[in-house]
Amino acid sequence: MTARTPGPQPGPSPEPPSEDAQAAAAAAEGGGGGSAPGGAPEADAEGGAAAPGGGAETGALAGDAGGRDGTDGGGEGDGDTAATGPDADGAGAEAGAGGPGEPGAARAGQTGDDTADAERADDAAGGEGADGGAADGTERAGGEGDAQAPAVSEAEAELAAQRELRARIEQRRAERGGPVASGAGLSGKAADLLAAVRAVEGGAKAAAYYDEAPAVPRRPDPAPAPAPVRTAAAPAPVREAAPETLDAVRAVLGRGGAPQTLAGPVVEALGEGAGDRLAEDPWQLLLVSGVRPEQADGFARAVLGPECRPDDERRAAALVGWVLEQAALRGHTAQHASEVRAALAARQVPDPDTAVQQAVEAGVALVFQEGLDDAAEGAEPGADAEPGEGAGEESGPVTVLLGLDRYAMAEESLADGLARLIRTCAAVEWEGAELVRAAGGHGVVVHTGGEAARAEPVALAAGARERGLRALVAVHGGDAVRRLGPEAGAVTVAALLDGSAGVARDEDGAFALDLLVVLDAPQLDVETAAVLVESMPDGGRLVLGGDPGVLPSAGAGQVLGDLIAARVCPRVASRTPDPGPLGELVSGIGVGELNQVDAPGREIVIVPVRDAGEAVHRTVQLVADSVPRAIGVPAGQTQVITVGHGGSAGTRALNTALKQRLNPGPGRFGGFDPGDRVAWAQGPGRTVAGTVVSADADGLHLDCDGTRALVPRARVESAVRHGWAMTAHQAAGTRWPAVVVVLPGDAAEGLSRPWVYTAFGRGERHVSVVHGVDQALARAVASVPGEPRTTRLRGLLEGLPATSE
Repeated sequence: MTARTPGPQPGPSPEPPSEDAQAAAAAAEGGGGGSAPGGAPEADAEGGAAAPGGGAETGALAGDAGGRDGTDGGGEGDGDTAATGPDADGAGAEAGAGGPGEPGAARAGQTGDDTADAERADDAAGGEGADGGAADGTERAGGEGDAQAPAVSEAEAELAAQRELRARIEQRRAERGGPVASGAGLSGKAADLLAAVRAVEGGAKAAAYYDEAPAVPRRPDPAPAPAPVRTAAAPAPVREAAPETLDAVRAVLGRGGAPQTLAGPVVEALGEGAGDRLAEDPWQLLLVSGVRPEQADGFARAVLGPECRPDDERRAAALVGWVLEQAALRGHTAQHASEVRAALAARQVPDPDTAVQQAVEAGVALVFQEGLDDAAEGAEPGADAEPGEGAGEESGPVTVLLGLDRYAMAEESLADGLARLIRTCAAVEWEGAELVRAAGGHGVVVHTGGEAARAEPVALAAGARERGLRALVAVHGGDAVRRLGPEAGAVTVAALLDGSAGVARDEDGAFALDLLVVLDAPQLDVETAAVLVESMPDGGRLVLGGDPGVLPSAGAGQVLGDLIAARVCPRVASRTPDPGPLGELVSGIGVGELNQVDAPGREIVIVPVRDAGEAVHRTVQLVADSVPRAIGVPAGQTQVITVGHGGSAGTRALNTALKQRLNPGPGRFGGFDPGDRVAWAQGPGRTVAGTVVSADADGLHLDCDGTRALVPRARVESAVRHGWAMTAHQAAGTRWPAVVVVLPGDAAEGLSRPWVYTAFGRGERHVSVVHGVDQALARAVASVPGEPRTTRLRGLLEGLPATSE
């Protein structure tokens, strides 16, 4: 390994390679190279791979990309896009393009933490956010121009279940005469999944464990599930609203000057009687994905006339719900009360304290007081002291949180389920490695490590089967199934929960399993994790494995991080390093060091650029020409990763350029052609990469890593985007033979150590870095941690009996 260069060397930006350098690069493609020890530009391809921290070194492919004539693909943004939804909340509204002549120019909303917030909100919502689905120039519903309906994301659409959920909660309480049982209040995606697998509550369920493998299992295995068919589970059908309901909603929208195209999303959000509900409370329009508070205010003024006031209780309740939903799109399951009040004050709410009280009384939000003695419980949420840092400690200030009931109940259900597994596990002594011994003695175990460490929990599952136990491995996506190989017998978490693959269920509706190993645990959002744990039988063992250095789930929560921080179960940290130059580079990033590594096989290449236009130009050349020719990875197996969707080198600009070069066509099927690579948002926080096969009256037919899937025609516009380029959140949990990480100048403020760690770790054989952020890359790796998420799970878990580690 050569000398480390934790940061870029000072000096002028490198010039593009000369014609001689291009010729040398082409001639050297058959050979390897090492990284240059200094920071000076390498004109010869023999310089090989360079450290990303250097920022001024050019590897073999850099000379290729810089010297060849390729498709520019339009590096400039449209410059006139107005966004609605999460992107527009200071985190994605684009107010101008930084073109080729403006090095490092950042578009509005592409700086600071707003860039990362926009990406998380977009990915959690299941795609590119509202401005990916709405036409440019969306205006206020109050009627300044021709406004158009924003796209409806899965996350926002699920808000329609809120009112129905509260009614169900009250009904259950009345029937049972007590508090809601664990997990009974889940809604949305969690409720849909849980309804099919709900176990009979109460009563013990026997489980079989052995110190050594018996000849015959203690209890027979249930009838095996049918062999999974390689077709994706059909998405939930799109419900068609009754014509009279749509007409009633259109009439109200017309009175308020809102676009008629919002009728469908309003009915989906509010259900039957949507017209009457909207007329009675116009701020219910905020339940529609992408509608902004100022748009809802303009609509309410038109509908209510003089009755519309800033201090209206209906407005306060709707705004509190909107603020909390926006926080959930950024990964938070709750918000500090002071932050909610500040957000309300910014929306001209006269008395934020009273507004919070009204929202809590209306059931829009739940209030939680962390670090409070039992005798002091019940304090008013609007009059609390400012939140402190001592939540979860024996002494410290009271932290008052506000949250939506769906996430609150999911976290409580998850904590209860984990406590049940810890409590009911019968400890036995298993001989073997540290992970094997920990799994034998505990109901819940955390295993951490990189890509190579995944073999350890897979071996644990295989050993459990040899002991006569029923064991299964579940992963985040189909790509992970491929990487583990058929011998692992892995299935995706989604397929396990919907019953399309995996194991049968016992008479109580729980998994017929003794051991479940879940890899890619950082990608578990709290609702999915709650359903998964509730499906485990009493006495079952759960091993959650993953790399804590990657970005957390695109959905709400940080399940693995909270479980590690709570220290309620053993944590086994793998000592198995990831091999090769890429493993060395990524491992260094994980501990805050951007090292220069030897890359004799050109596993790592740096391509310096001066502006966003050049970044797009060289990215296209790398994917279409240089990487296939020099590395041997075809364009279809190379993934582009960038910081956000907007901007002049975001996913939209890159996908436009890559389509023009790799699969030009008229986009006859909703903007897509056969052969297009796409990113399909199957649900909140769950993006699947695929390729368009065909289209018909039913919708868009995709090939998702060998699995055929159909996206209904009504959902194509909101759920499918071109996928040659993705964000790091969308790419998390998946790996490709080659990856091109694009870092234009306006992406500098959106970088963090988890982002860089995740993006660079997606490549199996090769990573090219289109580098235009100078020293910001090394600075992000060394000193910019990921944004903390506000959750309640850690505090709930810390109340559980601790186990020795």
